[in-house]
Amino acid sequence: MGTVIMHDVVSVDGFIADKNDDVGSLHEWYFSGDIPLTGDTSEDFDHSGSGGGIRVSKTSAAYVRPMWASIGTIIMGRTLFDLVNGWEGKPPAGDHVVVVSHRPKPEGWHPEASYHFVGDVTAAIAKAQELAGDRTIAVNAGEVGGQILAAGLVDEVAMDVVPVVFGSGKRFFGDIDGQHLLEDPHVVIQGDRVLHLKFKVRR
Repeated sequence: MGTVIMHDVVSVDGFIADKNDDVGSLHEWYFSGDIPLTGDTSEDFDHSGSGGGIRVSKTSAAYVRPMWASIGTIIMGRTLFDLVNGWEGKPPAGDHVVVVSHRPKPEGWHPEASYHFVGDVTAAIAKAQELAGDRTIAVNAGEVGGQILAAGLVDEVAMDVVPVVFGSGKRFFGDIDGQHLLEDPHVVIQGDRVLHLKFKVRR
């Protein structure tokens, strides 16, 4: 089975968006470099939904490209799905998306897209593993990611830390209870206006 990685861009005080789901300057590094992340730079990943091609620094591209290429399935919550309308059926990486939601997929929404709606995080991981095979499962941070971590189903935590302080908002780990130990970071890469970190979850 593939590695389960909880991932997102985050402020230095641990927020992935403000209370209104605005990412502010968190994603500026995605659009301020010289290297396109994918071959098609006209319609790329953007949590804010504003579109535009992603171009990052050479250092960030060397880290992000292989990470995205390894992804088979993305797990996201319904809030993010609704915010970006599921990236219009074209996820930024991987071939499949699993949405944790008690509401079904919107009727008639992109029937060609491999998007699967499940009711809880355990079912989400099971479905994602079935779809991804040996490829990586990328779990979006936030409430759903925190629940999957708390359930002991996350192998690694990846954070793209941006030098901004939000003060309040949506937390990277959601409302997770208790302490959860991570190993020392095995990836520490300084990009332009972003620090890429990866930690294995201590078992």
